[in-house]
Amino acid sequence: MGSSSAITGTTQILTLPILVLCVLHKVNGIDHNNNNVHHQHFNKVVIGRGNGGGVRSSSSNSTAGVGSCDVSQGNWVYDQSYPLYDTSKCPFIEKEFDCILNGRPDKLYLKLRWQPSGCNLPRFDGRDFLRRLRGKRIMFVGDSLSLNQWQSLTCMLHTADPLAQYKSVRLGDLSIFSFPEYDVKVLFSRNAFLVDIINTSTGRVLQLDSIQGGRLWMNINVLIFNTWHWWLHTGRKQPWDWIQDGDILYKDMDRLFAYEKALNTWAKWVDTNVDPTKTRVFFQGVSPDHNNASSWGDLSAKNCGGQAKALDGLSFRPGPHPAELVVEKVVRSIAKPVSLLNVTALSRLRKDGHPSVYGHGGHRDMDCSHWGLGGVPG
Repeated sequence: MGSSSAITGTTQILTLPILVLCVLHKVNGIDHNNNNVHHQHFNKVVIGRGNGGGVRSSSSNSTAGVGSCDVSQGNWVYDQSYPLYDTSKCPFIEKEFDCILNGRPDKLYLKLRWQPSGCNLPRFDGRDFLRRLRGKRIMFVGDSLSLNQWQSLTCMLHTADPLAQYKSVRLGDLSIFSFPEYDVKVLFSRNAFLVDIINTSTGRVLQLDSIQGGRLWMNINVLIFNTWHWWLHTGRKQPWDWIQDGDILYKDMDRLFAYEKALNTWAKWVDTNVDPTKTRVFFQGVSPDHNNASSWGDLSAKNCGGQAKALDGLSFRPGPHPAELVVEKVVRSIAKPVSLLNVTALSRLRKDGHPSVYGHGGHRDMDCSHWGLGGVPG
């Protein structure tokens, strides 16, 4: 029976089976004794464009290995055996992510499984994951979408071995979920911008070239980074008053330009601080929202509210997200091995997967950014 202490706190989409496969593959490539590291400058396990290294998509629907196809291309298919976990079995899940608990009447969003065009993904095995990751530390770093992801993985692992004791604690902006029996820790570091925000006499300053928070990321075996949504906030939701680039303070600047500047600072941190023989680095791609129904051609709807079906991946093929292109550009510039998990295309299809009115604000609020567990993130 699990135990929990001091559970507090608040929240790209990434289908966790894809993440799990990548994590297991990469961690198994770390050989602490022989320093036998699989160096791949730009890993394209789930990325669909670009000239970097990696694998290409297979044209067949065979059972080819995941390493032989682009798993970011495919469709969501109905699977009666889904979801992979029952959120009611995980008392630590944040209320705003548990749509069923909050009264959502439809259930189809829980029954969809991601099916790549060129291969089949093996079903997630939580006990195998815990055994393989024995003695390892996995950390999600980012905003509330990373919290979304962290909560989904911890629930998947807990329900895979419900008799294994777990401990969940929060220390400031760091949440730690551990399985003592396996000596595995899954952590979440709340850091919406990756770069620093400091308080000064002139106000709160977002420093595009400072990343002191990186001290918390040292000596972690698997790092999974994410940042994007908070770069769009304005008005009362904007957590800074000034942007600092070098020695110059700006009241504001083009957000995509600022985003790229910050990601370049993160990239320098990776190249300076990461030892590839001990740490694997992933960057979650850009998770799109569904706040505007016209973006998927539905003029009869306003947003994700009331959406009960996913879009068809064979017919709905929007162009690349601008932030997605920035992420790809920055990851290519990093000398150390970094895997980019391109989740943008597959998550754009899931207009049905958000909490909508069954999230953090109840019927007083509309959440078309986060994901309802255990739907899309599972």
